[in-house]
Amino acid sequence: MKAFLRSDGVQAVLGWMLGAYLRLILHTVRWRHENVACVEPVLADDTRGAIALFWHGRIPLCLATAPQWWRKRTRALISPSADGEFIARALAMSGFPAIRVSSAKPGDTAKMRQAVAAIREATNWVKGGGALVVTPDGPRGPNEVIAPGSLQIARRSGQAVFLMGVAASPAAQMASTWDKVMWAAPFGRGVVVWDGPLFVPPDADEAELSRLLKAWSDRLSAATRRAETLVGRRAD
Repeated sequence: MKAFLRSDGVQAVLGWMLGAYLRLILHTVRWRHENVACVEPVLADDTRGAIALFWHGRIPLCLATAPQWWRKRTRALISPSADGEFIARALAMSGFPAIRVSSAKPGDTAKMRQAVAAIREATNWVKGGGALVVTPDGPRGPNEVIAPGSLQIARRSGQAVFLMGVAASPAAQMASTWDKVMWAAPFGRGVVVWDGPLFVPPDADEAELSRLLKAWSDRLSAATRRAETLVGRRAD
């Protein structure tokens, strides 16, 4: 079954289905943006890069931010896993090509080299004025905990980080998945809460990075809870 699901034909179909759903939700949900002015200076300047973070469980709602990121050259950082493959195809349908990267287990030198190369590619992309959209708790979690990769890119590139809390109503939230993925119904209401710009000091050591990981995870979760409140969803 795994081999079947990972076949190119099945991945193409799944990617098309998700891509069509993403566009449906973008165009039928009444989206409202809070504090979107914070990202305007970066959107208006082709020389300034950006890193945009939202939680993995909100991938089905992510095109709510597309009207902003379509204004820049924007790519998505996505795992090379089977799940990542059809997500990458879906986002490419809407103009967001992927940079594929995954975390490597200790001792896995091949994956480590691939990860280092992908992080270098992503850093150069942001340094050159592009935007990079990341689900920083993916692809395996833990849920709503930022992994170090996006902060490493921010530190090396010197560019701004923006947090995007996204929610919609009515929507189904799947408690059985590790990321509690949210699927919105068409013709409802949605909110994106923006926070930033945030920066990682170029001389940040491991202790400072750990502090920022916790602080920014809390801020992104707070923005997400704020979006949920604004669409009238109760906290879990």
